[in-house]
Amino acid sequence: MADIKTDVLIIGTGPAGSAAAALLATHGLEPLVINRYRWLANTPRAHITNQRTMEVLRDLGRDVEDEAYMFAAEQDLMGENVFCTSLTGEEIGRMKSWGNHPLSRAEHLLSSPSRMNDLPQTYMEPLLFKTACSRGAQPRMSTEYKSHVQDADGVTTTCVDKLTGRELTIHSKFLIGADGGNSKVAEHAGLRFEGKMGVAGSMNILFEADLSRYVAHRPSVLYWVLQPGADVGGIGMGLVRMVRPWNEWLIVWGYDINQPAPQVDDAFATKVVRELVGVDDIEPKIKSVSTWTVNNMYATTISNGRVFCMGDATHRHPPSNGLGSNTSIQDAFNLSWKLAMVLKGQAGPELLDSYQAERAPVAKQIVTRANKSIEEFGPIFKALGLLDSVDPVKMQQNMDARCNDTAESEAQRAAIRTAIANKVYEFDAHGVEMNHRYASNAVVKEGQPEPAFERDPELHFQPTTWPGARLPHAWLFGADGKKVSSLDLTGHGVFTVLTGIGGDGWIAAAKTLSKELGLPIATHRIGPRQTWQDLNGDWARAREIRDSGVLLVRPDHHVAWRADAVTADPEAELRRVLKTILSL
Repeated sequence: MADIKTDVLIIGTGPAGSAAAALLATHGLEPLVINRYRWLANTPRAHITNQRTMEVLRDLGRDVEDEAYMFAAEQDLMGENVFCTSLTGEEIGRMKSWGNHPLSRAEHLLSSPSRMNDLPQTYMEPLLFKTACSRGAQPRMSTEYKSHVQDADGVTTTCVDKLTGRELTIHSKFLIGADGGNSKVAEHAGLRFEGKMGVAGSMNILFEADLSRYVAHRPSVLYWVLQPGADVGGIGMGLVRMVRPWNEWLIVWGYDINQPAPQVDDAFATKVVRELVGVDDIEPKIKSVSTWTVNNMYATTISNGRVFCMGDATHRHPPSNGLGSNTSIQDAFNLSWKLAMVLKGQAGPELLDSYQAERAPVAKQIVTRANKSIEEFGPIFKALGLLDSVDPVKMQQNMDARCNDTAESEAQRAAIRTAIANKVYEFDAHGVEMNHRYASNAVVKEGQPEPAFERDPELHFQPTTWPGARLPHAWLFGADGKKVSSLDLTGHGVFTVLTGIGGDGWIAAAKTLSKELGLPIATHRIGPRQTWQDLNGDWARAREIRDSGVLLVRPDHHVAWRADAVTADPEAELRRVLKTILSL
C-alpha cells in the first residue's frame, strides 16, 4: 500500500516541472510535485525568455504573464552583444541581438502578442511554482526520488523524506521526470540517448558590483571578453552576463575538461572579475561560484509507458541560443493538456504517444543548434588571428593588426565583421524559437503538403495554419474596442473551432460534439458584425482558408486540422477528426 496516491507525480520543480504542475493544476488536477532541495533555484542559470514561452505564461493567465514582465529586463535592455577586450577596454564589435535589430523587431511584433525578455531562473521558477501551488498542485520539498516501477494501473515511486530519513512510496497514474541533466527518472525508465556528456568545462562566478558607468550606454545581456594569455581558458575568452541591470552579474569562464575542475575561491573569483571588467581595484561581492560541464546529448525516446521526461532530462546542451528553460516549459505545455484529457476520460491513452513524436525532434534540434552555436565562435577567433599561435604576445599582435592601414588588415576587418554578424544564428534565431511543426497522431494533415520555408528557417519565423504548426498571431477587435490576439481565443486547456461567415455548420457541429464527447470546445466566428472582427485584414491573410472554412486548434495553440470550406456534413467531419486526434 502506497503512502500517497495521486494522478500525476512530478519529479523536479525547475522550469519544466513547475510549468507542468502549474498547467495541470490550471486544468483542474492536483499533481504532486517533489523537490530534493528545500527550495527553488538559488542561481540565475537560465534567463533568455522567448516569445513562445511568454505565450505559455499568457495562456496560464494575464496575471502570470504580467508578473513575468514586471521582474524581467525588457527587450530593449537585452540590447547588442558586445565583443571587447574588457568591459572598460577596447570594443572589437557588436551585433544587434534578441530582436533588437529594427527588421527583427518588426518580425517579433508581427509574430506574437508576447514580448521577449530576460527573466532569470530565480524569478521564473518561483512564478511558475507559486502559480501551481495556488491552483491546487501539492508541493513536497526535501523529498528525494530514488526509483520507480510500473504496472498496468500506474507507477509506484520510492522516495526519501530528507528531513526524517524515512522512505515513502507514492502511487501515481503517471510519472513526469523533470529532474535535470542527470535525470534518474530517465535512467530508470530506460530512455535512449544520443551524444556525449561533459564535452567542455565551465565555471560560473555570480557577483554584485555597480558597473553602470561601463555598460548602461550600450545595454546588453552578454559581453564577450577576449584576453589572450588570460590564466584560464586556452583562447582567453570569458563571458560577462547581465543578471540585473547593472549591478548583478554572472561570469562564465572555461576550463580544460581533461583536467580536474579548478578550485574557485573568493580570491580567484575576484581576480577573474577584475580582469574581465578591466578595473584593478574593483571590490565585487562574490555571491557564489560553481563549475559545470557542457553537454551534447538528447533523448531519442522521451517516454516509456506511463513515464514521461522533459526539460534538461531529455535535452542536455550548453546555454547557447537561450533554449533550455524555453524548451522545458514548452515540453510541459505540449504534455499537460494531453494528460489532463486522458485522466478526465476525454481522450484515449494513445493520445499520449504524440508527446514522443512531437517533442523528441525538438530535443534533437535544440541540442544540435546550441552546440553548433559554440562552433560558430571559431570564425571570430580565426578572423582575429587567435588560432594562428598559442603565444599570448603573438595572439595580441594578430588582434592589433586589424587596426593597420594595409590590404591584409582591411580584409581582416571585413572577416571580423562577417564572423560577428554570423552569430545571428545564436543571438537572434527567431525561427529556431518559433517554427515548430508537429507530425503525430494528434494532428490530421490529410495529405496537405507542408509549405516550404521562403527564408532561412533558423532565422525567420514563417506563420502558417498547416496542421501541426502553431496558429498564426493576428490582432482581432471586439465591438467594445477590446483587442485580442487570435492566440487568446484558443488554448486554456480546450480545443477551439475558428471559422468565419458561412461557417455556421462548424459552430453547430462543435456544440453538438462537445456534449456528445463530454469535451469543452470553444467556438469563434470571425468577421464583420461578429463578436471578433478582422479590421486590419491580418487574420484573413494568415488563416489560409476561406470564410466558411475551419481551423481546429489544440489547447497548445497548434493547428490540429483545417478545412478550406464548409462541407456537406460538418458534424460528421468534425467527429471523425476529433476521434482520430483523441484516440477515441
